[in-house]
Amino acid sequence: MTPARVGVVAPSGDQFEITFGDQRAVIVEVGGGIRTYSVDGWDVLDGYSVGERCSSGRGQVLIPWPNRIQDGSYEFDGRHHQLPLTEPALGNAIHGLVRWSNWRVGEREPSRMVVEHTIHPQPGYPFTLALQIEYALSDAGLSVRTTATNVGDEACPYGAGAHPYLTLGTPTLDALVLQAPGRRVLVHDERDLPVGSEPVEGTEFDFSIPRPIGSTKLDNAFTDLERDAEGHARVVLHNRESGRTLSLSVDEHYPYLMLFTGDPLPDVNRRALAVEPMTCPPNAFHTGESVIRLEPGDSATGAWRITAE
Repeated sequence: MTPARVGVVAPSGDQFEITFGDQRAVIVEVGGGIRTYSVDGWDVLDGYSVGERCSSGRGQVLIPWPNRIQDGSYEFDGRHHQLPLTEPALGNAIHGLVRWSNWRVGEREPSRMVVEHTIHPQPGYPFTLALQIEYALSDAGLSVRTTATNVGDEACPYGAGAHPYLTLGTPTLDALVLQAPGRRVLVHDERDLPVGSEPVEGTEFDFSIPRPIGSTKLDNAFTDLERDAEGHARVVLHNRESGRTLSLSVDEHYPYLMLFTGDPLPDVNRRALAVEPMTCPPNAFHTGESVIRLEPGDSATGAWRITAE
C-alpha cells in the first residue's frame, strides 16, 4: 500500500494574511510574529520568504522578556531561576520563550486578527501566562496590541518586546535620515549587557534632530523617550531621494527602544533598521529594572504602530 503523501510545511507554519486597501501583512503560526508587511507593493519590513526560517529575529515576538538575561539567571520573590542559555557564545538567555512556539488564531477578520499562546510552567519560568496579540490594518497603518494575563496561582515577572526591521528599499541605511526620541542611551559590555546609561546629547547616538545615519553603528537601547501629548514616542526614518517616510511609535507601556543596524549579521547587515519596542531594558530579569509584576489574574497591555507615508 502506497503511503499518503504529506504536504510540505512552511518553516514558519501556517500563514495568515490580513489586508486593508493597498496594505498587506502576513502573520505566522510559529512565534506569532510578522513575516511581511507591505504598502502599495512596497515592503515596509525587511521580512523573509515563506520557504525560509526566520533569522536575526525578524518580526518576532519577545516574551516574557526582550533582549538578554545574564547567565540566564534571575531571582524572583526569593527564589532562584535558571533559564536555558539560548545565546551560548555570550552565556545569555535571549529574547524570551515564544519565538519558536506555535500560536493559534483567536479572532480573524479581513483587516484584523488576534493570535494567542499560553506559556506553561517550564524550567527557568515556572509560571503560566496567557498571551494575545492583535494585528490590525487601517488608514493609520499597522497597529500591534499585546496583552499578557497571569493565569497561574502565583505572581510572575513579565516583560515584552518586538523585533521588526524597517526598510526603505535602499541597499544600506547610511543615507537615510533618522529621528529618534531617546534622550539617554544604555552603555553595554562585551556580552551586550548594560553597565549604565548616558545622555545622548553631543554623542553619535543623538538623533533628536533628524540627520543621516551615516557610518553610525547602532546596537543600543534608548530610554527617557520624548513623547507627544498623547504619550507616544516615535522613531522616524526618511529617504530624501524617494521621499518615503516610515515611523514606528510606541505607547507609554514601552519606556525603552532598541535600535539595531544589524552590522554583525550578514542577512540584515545595514540593510534595515531594527526598531524594537521594549517594556524593560536588557538584563531586566537579572537586575529587576522595570520588570512588570503580574499578580494572579492581572493583565498588562501595550501597543505600537508602523505608519508609511
